[in-house]
Amino acid sequence: MSSNRRLVAIMFTDMVGSTAATQRDEASALVLLHEHEELLRPLFIAYQGREVKSMGDGFLVEFESALKATQCAVEIQRQIHERNAKKGAAPIQLRIGIHLGDVEQRGSDIFGDAVNIASRIQPVAEPGGICVSNAVQEQVRNKISDRLEKLPPTVLKGLQVAMDVYRVILPWDAAVPLSGGSPRTRLAVLPLANISPDPKDEYFADGLTEELITVLSKIRELRVIARTSVNSYKSATRSISQIGSELGVGSVLEGSVRKSGNRLRITLQLIDVVTQEHAWAESYDRELDDVFAIQGEIAEKTAGALRLELLGSERRSIRKKPTSDLPAYNLYLRGIHASHGTSYETFAEAIEFLEEAIQKDPNFVAACTALANVYIGLAGETLAPGKAFARARELMAKSLQLDPDSSDAHLVRANLAAQDDLNWAVAEMEYKRAISLNPSGEQAHFWYAFLLRALQRYDEAIEEIRIATELDPLWPLLGYVLGDTYIASGDLKAGLAVAEGLRDRDPQNGEAHAFLCAIYLRSGQMDKARKELELAVEPAALSAQVSRAALWARLGKPEEARRYVREFLDPAQTRYVGPWWLAGLYSCLGEKEAALEVLERDEKEGSKGGLWFHYQDTAFDPIRGDPRFRSLVKRLNLPVDEAGTAPQSGMRR
Repeated sequence: MSSNRRLVAIMFTDMVGSTAATQRDEASALVLLHEHEELLRPLFIAYQGREVKSMGDGFLVEFESALKATQCAVEIQRQIHERNAKKGAAPIQLRIGIHLGDVEQRGSDIFGDAVNIASRIQPVAEPGGICVSNAVQEQVRNKISDRLEKLPPTVLKGLQVAMDVYRVILPWDAAVPLSGGSPRTRLAVLPLANISPDPKDEYFADGLTEELITVLSKIRELRVIARTSVNSYKSATRSISQIGSELGVGSVLEGSVRKSGNRLRITLQLIDVVTQEHAWAESYDRELDDVFAIQGEIAEKTAGALRLELLGSERRSIRKKPTSDLPAYNLYLRGIHASHGTSYETFAEAIEFLEEAIQKDPNFVAACTALANVYIGLAGETLAPGKAFARARELMAKSLQLDPDSSDAHLVRANLAAQDDLNWAVAEMEYKRAISLNPSGEQAHFWYAFLLRALQRYDEAIEEIRIATELDPLWPLLGYVLGDTYIASGDLKAGLAVAEGLRDRDPQNGEAHAFLCAIYLRSGQMDKARKELELAVEPAALSAQVSRAALWARLGKPEEARRYVREFLDPAQTRYVGPWWLAGLYSCLGEKEAALEVLERDEKEGSKGGLWFHYQDTAFDPIRGDPRFRSLVKRLNLPVDEAGTAPQSGMRR
């Protein structure tokens, strides 16, 4: 029997819980074992690995380099992560350990201390995780995009001294801690308290809070909670531990801002949720034009406190001044503050402030993308799509010319591709690009979910909603979108559970009652549907009002729906009304011909409209199977099944 010694990278894998699973249900466990083998073996070959042997629920594999072994391990966990995310899939979880050392080969097997060490590293990994020795870390650091985190000195079984072991932080883990609590790299920036002499300067504190969220989101290893969720703590008094629990974060940045004339004082502290200790605290007493430098310093201090190593590109990005024109920056802060309002008047203010900011500094990318997103948000709601999209397109082109790596600019391009061009392939590519540039950008995940839902790729849509929810856990709209998506996929039970949960969490929210009514209506529970709609108070938003009227029409009370039809057709009507609202009301009233005529006329007039967004609404159920409706949807390059098109739970909120 031949024998030789050589330096190799040794990988051990182990399928977590396979023994217990076999005892519970041997047949199902064997199916999973077989699936896991079929997934791993091609990847070993792809990364030039040699399968030394299989141990039933794990493998011993050798690689010619530590880099190949680590890359293979990451790809294994990525494919398993994606597989586990699929609806209905029984989860597979692996632990992987890798070491680099000298081995002796006897026949097809390998032996030596290096093999024993690799086998001891593997159990240190969390389920779904990868751990490597210091020897491997030295070979792969700066060669893989994933960060390596050094664990506390680890005494491996059978060894007398502790070894340095590193954990590979995978993109979807965002540094999940080894023992309880939320990761410290999940960060919430609480609304800065305005302690300025002028209460009207509150916009500055709010805007600076959002700017800090934006700057910190540029650090790829941080996951920063979105403004929508943290804003709920603006006037609430909750403990840091309670906030950490509610938002699922391990770190909280809080403080105050005082603006007086040209002086600025910002006081901040970074708090560890578990220990309640200050990771750092600082007061910045500067001139107003130092505000950008302060933001960069805060980001670097936060990264340092969380032991994150900034890449050169990240350091340059967080230090980059968005504008050199302070009056333009002040207008920008006023604009983004107004853009978070709920009325047309506040949106009009946002447009005015942001347009003026761009006039002062035409190269202000953040102002351009913020304004473009306001226009896109109003398109088809209160502004004619053609006019709104045209201005957004101008702003997008300028933004990408000035900063090709602007995540917000790519998000604008994605939304225009989806909502104006109806180019699903470009839209998907741009959503993914926006996400890759800013993994903490919940808006990109949110809108990408809408696209996937329209394309009836429901499992993928649900996964994007899940990610968006992790980034913005208190944003109620995500719950409605999730429920809608479950209903559209045919999972009525899951959709109903989501809707009832939304109602139970906020019984005073009329929108939650209307949403639940739509699902009861779809399931044929007419009495329950009627009761829920009676509890839904008159909403302020036009879209919610029309949805409510459409529901009453289907429940046998068409008067309100007819009132809106008359209002929309009134020659004195000055506000823009999307044709899909009128068509949906006609459909619910049983006036199928009128509904189809509205949609077909809109198409002939060249409007790309919002039918792609609304075609799955229950308002269109009465005409869903009509060949003319099917043709309209098909011309949008959207899926059409034999029954018409997949149903949805309600009109857009």
